Amino acid sequence: MRVLIIEDETAAAENLRLLLAESGVSVIDILESVSDSIAWLSSNSAPDLIFMDIHLADGDAFAIFDAIEVDAPIIFTTAYDQYAIKAFDVNSVAYLLKPIKPQELSRAISKFKRLTSSEIVSYNSTLNSTVRVYATTTNFLIPSRDKLIPLSSDDIAFCYTSSERVTIYTIHGDKLLYDKSLDTIMSQLPEKNFFRANRQFVISKRSIKDLSVWFGSRLSLNLNIEAPERIVISKARSREFKKWYVRE
Repeated sequence: MRVLIIEDETAAAENLRLLLAESGVSVIDILESVSDSIAWLSSNSAPDLIFMDIHLADGDAFAIFDAIEVDAPIIFTTAYDQYAIKAFDVNSVAYLLKPIKPQELSRAISKFKRLTSSEIVSYNSTLNSTVRVYATTTNFLIPSRDKLIPLSSDDIAFCYTSSERVTIYTIHGDKLLYDKSLDTIMSQLPEKNFFRANRQFVISKRSIKDLSVWFGSRLSLNLNIEAPERIVISKARSREFKKWYVRE
C-alpha cells in the first residue's frame, strides 16, 4: 500500500508514520502545505491512500480540491473537531482526531481495505465534487514584522501584484504585503468566491460594486474598495467571468 501523508506538524507526521509502519504500511512522502500537495499530486501517480490534515500552514486542505482532482481516498486528520461534520459530508473514508490512537487508525485502515475498486472510483468522484461546495473559506497567516496576522478569505477584497510584490487589500481597507505569487494565492482561494481578472488582480465576488462595458467588448470592474489601477477583463474572458459571477 502506497500512503501519502499531508501534515504540517513534524511531530504529528512522524507519529503517524511510525503507527503506520507498525501496521506494515509504508509512507512514500510527507508534505506540509497546500501548495506542496498540489505540486506533488499534479506530478506523481496517485497514492493508494492519503492521510490529510485539514488545517495546514498555508490554508485549509480543502483548497487542494479547488485546484486539482484528487484521485485517492482520503482519511482526514485534525486537532479541530469542528471540522468533523464537514469531513464526513465530503465522504472521507474516515476522520481521525489528533493525537491519533492506534486502535482508531487500525479501524480506519480496515475500512479502507474493505472498499471495492468501484466504490473507490465512486467515492473519489463524490469527494472532489462535494468538497468544492464546502470549500468557501480559506484562512491565511500573513507575516508582518515580528507577527503573523490571521486573515480569512471572507475579508479579502482583492489581491494586486506590481513590481513582483503582492498586496492583499481587505474589505476593511487594510493593505497587507504577502510573499506569495498571485498564482499560489489563487490556488488556495475558493474558486466559487474569487476570480483571476488579469495578470495584476484576483478579485472577490463580494467586493464588486458594478461593471462597465469597456471598448473592445471588455469589462471594467468597479469595486467597493478603491483599486490602484483600473481592473479590466479581456473580451476572451468576459464570458467566463459572467458565468462565474452568476454561479451560486
